Amino acid sequence: MEGRTARIRRERLARTLTFWLRPAFALRVINRFQRIVGFDRSMALASSALTALVPLSILIGAVVSSFAHYDAAEQIIRRYHLTGAGATAVSSLFSPAEGSSASVGAFGAVFLTISTLSFARAAQRLVEQTWDLSPLSVRNTRNGLWWILGLGGYALCTASLTALLGEGELGLVASACEVPLTAAFLIWSGRLLSAKRIDWRDLVPFGVTAAVLTAAYSVGAAVYLPRLFNTYAARYGVVGAVFAMISALFAAMLVMVGSSALGREVRDELDQIRQGHRPSDHEVRLQWDTLVEQTRSHWRTARGQMSRHQTKDSDH
Repeated sequence: MEGRTARIRRERLARTLTFWLRPAFALRVINRFQRIVGFDRSMALASSALTALVPLSILIGAVVSSFAHYDAAEQIIRRYHLTGAGATAVSSLFSPAEGSSASVGAFGAVFLTISTLSFARAAQRLVEQTWDLSPLSVRNTRNGLWWILGLGGYALCTASLTALLGEGELGLVASACEVPLTAAFLIWSGRLLSAKRIDWRDLVPFGVTAAVLTAAYSVGAAVYLPRLFNTYAARYGVVGAVFAMISALFAAMLVMVGSSALGREVRDELDQIRQGHRPSDHEVRLQWDTLVEQTRSHWRTARGQMSRHQTKDSDH
């Protein structure tokens, strides 16, 4: 009986995977990613995040340290186990100069506000383009400010989780515990940045997908980021830490943009299923058979071309 139950579960899992990974659906996700100009959007988000988050992290660290011990550089170093030149560069980048404070003047406050709002608008444009909404631009500034405050709170919560649970290898426990928090924050973000034009239920596929993929990226980043930071810092000094950060942020934003496209298509697919337009198992199987046959055909053609080239080379 247990063996039969396990077999039924495997068959259901196989049907689910072949359905959601079928070529037609994958092509829709890729087309959605191209429509929102995914790579350019990821770079724009990464650039805006760098100019907004570095000064904001320094300022938040200075404010919070008045009440409790908090150091943005220390959090990054501990989270990704940085050592050597990478740790030194991050400390120099996020820590104010000796004998000075992280307070800002009027011009600095204006620049910080503009840079953070620019990041909020970049995230807002991603939501609007993914969900085919008319752009609100500066008319959504108030929601952008609330989103920045929420982002700060989310950063503090994840930093606390990392401090409590992130001592294990690759931070697996901390990353797993952050998934529901990240999902809730992203669903709230989409709702707020769209000025409540998207129902929160429609944002659930995006929030869950992005949270899971972000956790996976975080674990992967714990492996390659130390080497990236150390290599760049040893070669370029503090500027190398900036290069490493923009590379890491681009990868993170690429995950976010890809999750946005995937979440939108999952939502549309679920709507079609509720309306009774779910593709049959035969149709799904036919798509896979066509893909396999096309792959085999391309492979046979490539092998034939390689054989002809080898024959010509041996004749010469």
